[in-house]
This record gives sequence, C-alpha cells and structure tokens, in this order.
Amino acid sequence: MCGIVGAVSRNNVVPFLLEGLSRLEYRGYDSAGIVVANGRLHRLRTTERVAELEKQVFQQNTSGLSGIAHTRWATHGAPSERNAHPHLSGEARKIAVVHNGIIENHDSLRQRLQQSGFEFLSDTDTEVIAHLISHYLHANGNLLQAVTDAIKELKGAYAIAVIEEQYPERLVLARNGAPLLLGLSDDGFFAASDASALIQITNRIIYLEEGDVAELYRDRYQIMNDPDGNGMQQVTRTIRELDLARDAVELGSYSHFMQKEIFEQPVAIANTLEMVLGAQSISPLLFGSQAVDIFAKTRGILILACGTSFHAGLVAKYWLESIAKLPCQVEIASEYRYREPIADPYTLVIGISQSGETADTLAALNYAKSLGHTHSLAVCNVPESALIRQADLRFLTRAGPEIGVASTKAFTTQLAVLLLMTAVFAKLRGKLPIALEQKLIAELRHLPVAIQHALKTEEQIQQWAGDFSQKQHALFLGRGVHYPIAMEGALKLKEISYIHAEAYAAGELKHGPLALVDSEMPVVVIAPNDALLEKLKSNLHEVRARGGRLYVFADADSRIEESEGVHIIRLAEHRGVLSPVLHTIPLQLLAYHVALQKGTDVDKPRNLAKSVTVE
Repeated sequence: MCGIVGAVSRNNVVPFLLEGLSRLEYRGYDSAGIVVANGRLHRLRTTERVAELEKQVFQQNTSGLSGIAHTRWATHGAPSERNAHPHLSGEARKIAVVHNGIIENHDSLRQRLQQSGFEFLSDTDTEVIAHLISHYLHANGNLLQAVTDAIKELKGAYAIAVIEEQYPERLVLARNGAPLLLGLSDDGFFAASDASALIQITNRIIYLEEGDVAELYRDRYQIMNDPDGNGMQQVTRTIRELDLARDAVELGSYSHFMQKEIFEQPVAIANTLEMVLGAQSISPLLFGSQAVDIFAKTRGILILACGTSFHAGLVAKYWLESIAKLPCQVEIASEYRYREPIADPYTLVIGISQSGETADTLAALNYAKSLGHTHSLAVCNVPESALIRQADLRFLTRAGPEIGVASTKAFTTQLAVLLLMTAVFAKLRGKLPIALEQKLIAELRHLPVAIQHALKTEEQIQQWAGDFSQKQHALFLGRGVHYPIAMEGALKLKEISYIHAEAYAAGELKHGPLALVDSEMPVVVIAPNDALLEKLKSNLHEVRARGGRLYVFADADSRIEESEGVHIIRLAEHRGVLSPVLHTIPLQLLAYHVALQKGTDVDKPRNLAKSVTVE
C-alpha cells in the first residue's frame, strides 16, 4: 500500500527520493509528499501524482543531503494535502515522520497528547507518532531513544522513517508488521518499503526484521532490537545482493505494466518451474528440506489467502482433492482470523500472497499457529518477505516484480506451484503412478508454449472489448475447477474497468442469477472440453432463451457453434489438468482491453493498492 523512501547521503537525495516514489506508485496511493533537510525541514505535499510533486520540487529548487518521502493510501482521514505525509512536530527540535501501517490505539494517544498541549493538524494516526516521538525527544534529547520509547506505546503495524531538523545527517527507522529495507552504498545509506525503489542506487540490501530500529548516517549505520525483552541491543542483519534488473520494473515497449506482465507469463512460468522442467521426477524437497517429513505427516490442507491468491487456493482445492485425495479447506484470510475454527496439528497451513506482506494473510497464519496448527508453507513471489520468514516451508514463484495492481503473472505462477505441490502429495500418498508423473512433468514443460498460444487470442478479444465497454454489468460462468477462474475473470474486469461483474458456478444460474440476464447483460463462459461440458451447454441454452448474449472461451474441440448472440473464441488446445491456467489468459486480456476502451487507469485503479499491508 503506502510507500516509504528515505536517504542520508553525501549527495543531493532529492532525485533518489522522487524516483523511489515513482517506482512505488504501483502500490497504490492518493497523495504524496517529501521533506528534505537543508538548514530547515522543507516539506512539499500533493494529492496529485508523483509527477506533480516533482514539478513543485523543481519550481522551488528543493535539495538536501537527507530526506524522507511517502506515497499515502488513505486509511485515517480523507485524501487531502493536510493528511498527506510527511507529518511534522516540535518547535525547538522539529522532526518529520512518514509511516506505513495502522496504529490501532491512536485515539487514546491523541487524547493524551492533546492534553499535553500538542496541536493536531490532520486526521491521521500518523500524526500521533510524530507528536509522541517529539514528546520523548523533548524529554531525553536523543532521536534514536525517542523513537525507541515511542514505539513501545504503539499498537498495530508500522514502518516509520524520521528525520530531525537540528541533526539532518541522521535518519531513524523502525519496523513492526510492515516491510522496510535498507540500501547500502558508498555514497550513503537509504531506506524503502520495497526493493524496487532501491535498485536505482544499490543492490546491497538489508531486510529489517520485526522490532528492528535502525539509525543511519552518511558513513555508518546501526540496527537495534529487543529480542528477549531486556532492552535494546545492537544486532547484525545479513546484507543481501539484490538480484533485480532495472528493466524488470520498467515498461520497455509496452503501454502498461499489466500488459507487460500478461505477456511475461510464459517466462514467469518457466522460471518458476525451472527446477522441475529438467527433472525426471517430482520431489518434496522443492518445498524445503523439512518437506519430506512434514508432507508425510499431513492429513489435510488449510489455505489462507486474499483476493486473487484466494482464487488460486480454490483451484488448488479441486486439484488436491481429485488428484492427491487430500482434504482441503480454503479460507479468506480476513474472515478466518475472526472465526473460532477447529485446529488439527496434522493439517498443513498454506499462506499464499504475491507480496508476502498481506496483513490479513500474515495475521491469519499466526492465528492458525496459535490454535495448534503445527506446520506451514508459504507460496510467495518476494524473497525475505514476512510470509516467507514465518513459514516452515516455502516456494518462491519467481514471477519477477509485478507492478500492475491487478495481479496476472503472480496468479498463474501460483497455480503452477500449487499443481506441483498437488503432484508431490499425490506421489507421497501413492496416487501418482510413474506414467502419470511423467505425463504431468511433460505437461508442465509444455505450459509456457501453451500460454504463448493462449496469448494469440488477443486480436479477437480486442473486438469483444468494444461491446463490453458500453455495459454496466457482466456475468461470468464456470463449472468445476474453472469456477474459480470465472471468479478471477470477474475480479479482473471490475478491478480495472469498473464494470460490475459477478461470477457464478454455472449450475447456480437457475437458483437466482438468471433473473439478471437480458440483452444488456453480457455473459462470459469458460467452456473447456471436460466432463462437465454437456451440462455447461444446457446452461448456455438457458442464457440464450432469456435473450442473453454469450461470450464463450472454448477449447478447439468443445463442439460449441457460433450463432446469433453466441460469440466464441477458441483456445488452440485442451491441456487437461492445466486448463485453468490457460483459460486465465484470455480473461486477463479481456479485462485489459475493456479498460483501455473505457480509458481507466489500468495499472493504478482507483481506491486499490498493490500490497495490502493493513486490515
């Protein structure tokens, strides 16, 4: 969601801060701001895009050797300049603060600080942090100690960056529940909430851990933590070489990141399955050194996820139960964490998240552990993310940076991993004969090529997009394992085109949704040539009988004919168990081209954020 960048350097930090904000725009935001220290704290804020902030910086010739900047996604207080970060506090010792996350006890802290004489100029929970640090700075005179004292009183999630007017050569950071990274270079030290903001300056990265407080100077840094509750002490964190090319987070020849990422899917799948594609068999060790023992003890699966990742989990449920004969429960993470479910120590908990920082998924995983679930597995696209660190087992999807808010390649790589995991469980449970294992490996090897064929439907989909762009509503239908794919298609359309779209299991039409069908309600149907095809055809007749217009994604041999009101796009081939992956591709293209027709902001849809790091 919100994005932080910060720097103390021997050079002017403003270009770094602005480019860092630009690289964090994909996370979603409604305001942006910057503070630099150049004899005083010079602050600029806007409710426009980062480009507008850059114009202000240029007009005012802003520069400095230290500074912090922020893109805000509103939680407390409406999007406005007064609520935009950074927030200031203090007079004799003025400080500036930026913050990602949510402070749950901000109301009580606000009341106490107001009684102490602090004036609040915004509606945000972040201003509470600024005044609280200012309070402790006045008491003890040291910014590092003031931040350390202040965070002891904060309840909730936060990543914080603080600079002080009087001592501009220092930047203090704190992390709890929201990601924050350090960048190390010969010119100074840098911070960001996402590695993509740091690759412009360095590839030497430190991932701050829970409870870390860091103090950065131009020529040195230290990291403190209180791991055993006996007081802050200096700790050492591993310096990692960031393997992320600059062009991976740049558009290149594409018009939008979503378009780029849709067409990157063959490569993303191949990279994700690299260790499998050249192998002769499938091993549990792909999921970690403990996987053999943990998988052998597993009697059931619990998947926790949100949004698109939740849809991937629903597909996995079909696979796990039909192929591996393993019971599987899929839960929306934000709902699971507030239920009182029954835990089974022999049920493996799987958290799925593109970013690995999704607050509800992390909280749900911790809740599952507290209930008595013994082991966990993370399926994630970001190394060193909180989800990866919290799980016993892990599989990185290796999709590369996904900038567009509407997830595409992260989803299909998740599906590839979940099918691989299904095969591992099936093999361990004696449900995967050698011949079937070899066939599945061959299918996975062919998957990048099959996706390339699916991408060739784009020209036909562009023709459909004109019809859809004039509509207010759409219905998506699927059966069996393709029902979650219909859900994902509906989500993509509403996310970026703002057309209301709903997905139903096709057999449910007559139980209510059929009342919505008329000539103004386009009905998108996923029609693979599988065991449910004939039943699906009956559902299509139900739609046509009510005047509905059908837009059918069929396999080449699905034996559905085009006619008045029935439009068909055929995929080149039916890939059996991998069909859900392939049928995802044209649905992504449909959403993309409809959004283009409507002129919406494809990569940064309104009100949405890429990495949802708050509840």
